[in-house]
This record gives sequence, structure tokens and C-alpha cells, in this order.
Amino acid sequence: MKLVLYGLLGSLVVLGSWRVARAPRPLIRFLIFVLIHCCYRLRLRGRAFIPAKGAAVVVCNHVSFMDALVMGGASPRPLRFLMDRPIYESPWLNWLFRLVGAIPVESDRRDPGSVRRALEEVSQALRSGEIVMLFPEGRLTPDGEVHAFRRGLETILARDPVPVIPAGLSGLWGSWTSHRDGPALSGRPRRFRARVALYFGKPIPPRLARRELLEARVRALKAEGDTWVCAREVTSSSRRP
Repeated sequence: MKLVLYGLLGSLVVLGSWRVARAPRPLIRFLIFVLIHCCYRLRLRGRAFIPAKGAAVVVCNHVSFMDALVMGGASPRPLRFLMDRPIYESPWLNWLFRLVGAIPVESDRRDPGSVRRALEEVSQALRSGEIVMLFPEGRLTPDGEVHAFRRGLETILARDPVPVIPAGLSGLWGSWTSHRDGPALSGRPRRFRARVALYFGKPIPPRLARRELLEARVRALKAEGDTWVCAREVTSSSRRP
């Protein structure tokens, strides 16, 4: 009986390993989901706005180097991230970015043709029914506020008109992965289980998805998240002796 049991367990381990090797993204998303819930007190809203199937673009404000992990773990579907090539080629995380299908991009001044290649990969992903995630500000916020969106999003939508889902992220400004107290990652972690809010908004049709409108929607969603984060922090502070 023990041999049969051990055989069944061994078969399950082999089958599970084979499935993970063939399709590692679901497991990685699950592990990231567990990680962010261990690190933060996460409040999610509007996840149902992400379509169960079909192509879409998700845009969000860029606060810290943890943003992609929070977004990826919170999304009910896998996200293809458009990210700066220097970050993509990080010796510690390149393996992860490759596994999750991140799309690297570099300025044409540094790497001629990089933008064209990235746009083609984005287009291929959207035409395959995937969801592409990008931070239209193009950099981490230097002051915690949402800054002007760049034109790359409109270029993507001109090639592939798909719905755009705005998202607002709050609570990560002030973490060691943000620029609040100097360059990100230059200090030591000071907060654990901080309150973080991620709110998704209603999809915007591609014909209406202009930079100004999307930026305004993201600002509004972030402001709603800020209200919740700040209210909870004030309540916690008032309870201290």
C-alpha cells in the first residue's frame, strides 16, 4: 500500500513539475500574489473591469519599482509589461522578466530600432488577445504625483485599437523602492505591511482613449486610493499612545 501511495505522490510531483515547466506563468503569478499580500495590506477594486478574454491595454501611474509586481499579482489575467531595457536586463531579475513575457524597450538614440521592435512585439501580443501593461509617464514619479503621459500609448492604439483600462496605485510613495528619500533602492526597507490601494477603472474605447482623458482617469483613481490609504494611516496613528 505504501508503495502505491509513494508511486501516486511521485507521479503527481512529476506531472506538476512538467506542467510548471511547460507553463510557468500561472505559478509565478500565484507566488507574486502571495508575496504582495505578505508585504502589503492590499485593497483591490475594479478587477472585474479587466476582460476575461480578448486584448486590452492597462495604464497606471508609476510610483515605485514594486509597481509591476503589484499589478501583475493583482490582475486576474497575465499582463505583458512594456519596460525599460536596463531594468529588463537586470542580472537578478532578467530570468523572471523573460518568463512573464515582459517587452523591453530602449530609446532609439541608444539603440536604433528598439522602439520599432518593441511596438511590433506589443502589436503581436494584442493581436493574440493578450493584455499589455504600461506606465505612460515613462519613469518613476519624483514627487509622488502623476506626471504627463507620453505619446507612445497613442502610437500603440493607432496600430491596434483596443480598450484601455486605467488604474490608480496608492500607498507605495515613501517606500524604499520609490524616489521619496533619494534614489530608489538606495536605502533600506523601512515599512512592512503598508496599506496599498490599486483601483481599476472602466475600460475606455480606443476612439476616446486620448492621453489627457486617460491621465485624468488615472489621477482620479489614485486620488480615491490616496483617500483610503491616508484615512487608515490617520486612524492607526490616533490609536497610538
